[in-house]
Amino acid sequence: MKKISAITRLWQLATALCAASLIFVAAAAQAEPRSLMTNHVPQAVASGVAPLVAHVPGTQRLSLAISLPLRNQAELDNLLQQLYDPQSPSYHKYLSVQEFADRFGPAKSDYEAVLRFAQTYGLAVVEMFDNRMVVDVEAPAANIEKAFHINVGIYRHPTEKRTFYAPDREPRVDLDVPLLHISGLDNFTLPHAKNVRSSQRPGAQPLASKGTGSGPDGDFIGSDMRAAYYGSGPLSGVGQSVGLLEYAGYEISDVKNFFKQVKEPLYVPINGISLNGAPLSCPPATCDDSEQVLDMEMAISMAPHLSQVQVYVGYLDVSIFNRMASDNTSKQVSCSWGWLDDESSLDPIFEEMAAQGQSIFVASGDDGSADPGDDVWPADDPFVTAVGGTDLNTTGPGGAWLSESGWALSAGGPSKNGIPIPYYQMLPGVLNSSNHASTVVRNYPDVAAEANTNQYSCYDGYCAGGNGGTSYAAPLWAGFTAMANEQSLAMGGTTVGFLNPAIYNIGVGSSYDSDFHDILKGSNGKFKDVTGFDLVTGWGSPNGPNLIDALVGTAQ
Repeated sequence: MKKISAITRLWQLATALCAASLIFVAAAAQAEPRSLMTNHVPQAVASGVAPLVAHVPGTQRLSLAISLPLRNQAELDNLLQQLYDPQSPSYHKYLSVQEFADRFGPAKSDYEAVLRFAQTYGLAVVEMFDNRMVVDVEAPAANIEKAFHINVGIYRHPTEKRTFYAPDREPRVDLDVPLLHISGLDNFTLPHAKNVRSSQRPGAQPLASKGTGSGPDGDFIGSDMRAAYYGSGPLSGVGQSVGLLEYAGYEISDVKNFFKQVKEPLYVPINGISLNGAPLSCPPATCDDSEQVLDMEMAISMAPHLSQVQVYVGYLDVSIFNRMASDNTSKQVSCSWGWLDDESSLDPIFEEMAAQGQSIFVASGDDGSADPGDDVWPADDPFVTAVGGTDLNTTGPGGAWLSESGWALSAGGPSKNGIPIPYYQMLPGVLNSSNHASTVVRNYPDVAAEANTNQYSCYDGYCAGGNGGTSYAAPLWAGFTAMANEQSLAMGGTTVGFLNPAIYNIGVGSSYDSDFHDILKGSNGKFKDVTGFDLVTGWGSPNGPNLIDALVGTAQ
């Protein structure tokens, strides 16, 4: 639901809320504060490792996302299995946002109770959503402390040269409604972009050996990826929208400059969507838009006639992803950022997206098997497709796929967040002694694409080679899936939706070698590329129209 719609509804509710707030306060005063379903105090604070420096000023404004739990979880689990089982009569019969809210979202009365709670404690509601899963609020720290019975302190970070804010105890609420989580009460971990940017200005040497691409000095550009992974076929993403999650704005001039420099037209409208007042612009003097712009460059280069790219910019991952789910306009979504595990509040949103036929791609990271774990999430969520990195060789500029090896920095391995192994990874033929995959927790990545530091991009007001990272691979897969959805819908089918069930069935099937480029050479440190599934590149990279045909065949 768009923000202006939320504001309109707020005005409509204002009178009723004001009248109800007196009753609410009287009832709350007599009730014992209720605990939430999740934890909020960072371990460094709970253990005393992070020393207290000061108290957050009471006037400092904080943005929060209040998450409510789903209903009928067992029924939803069963539905998701049926939606992606080709033998089920419910196969790919996706739900609308309203249908999902009615069956599995929080009750309308619970959502309205949270709105009354927010008003009572002076928490300004800045965003509401049709799925009723999240309420975005903003307020001075003093109001937040009173509402949640906490003190917000400033602490010295134990491993980084900065301070952070966090609550001193677990929040409680004077509210007879279950709450799942409150995002934004701390900033102990910050989101990290999963791109490797050239450390030098134009004209200097890149970070890796040159590629066989069409860019300056042989660097790859986006259209090289389209030629290598798809070819010269007619699909171009017509009628499809790609959604991008970003934590900062962007300069459209950088996007236009990229396509100007590579001498290619830019047909795709780019529509920015701000959450919680986050600015959509990113002036080079004060802001780095390298991640944001490369995401657009790669998605558009892979599918050059998309109906649009929606760039969702916000401060809180829960708010951004929930808006993507509630809008339900982009059936392929890409995220090239990572942060600390917050499965409790994000996993229900990813389940909704799967139920609605949306595909989610997340870059696995750029530290190989040594990835510290605090920026893996949400790549290892069971309802996203984690995208690792490769080192690609083509027959020449704009040429066909020639060979590929695993990128040394492609993050992969058993989940460091302890996410339980999903059912699709327990298919016979996935786990074996050669790939050393876990039989207990989620293994990642699922797929891969070119990520070596031999790519050309424009950002921050200039252009340079020597860039890379799994950030390039995730939006590439989103663009590729847009073409699969274009073909499927043209044939009277549905969107392909959550890819992993189909991908893993293809991987253990007889057509695997013709649908994927199986990466057999390379290592990310602890793990090696092997035949079939591995913890460096997953099942490998897309083998053009063959994989699209296989995916679309499962979408009818």
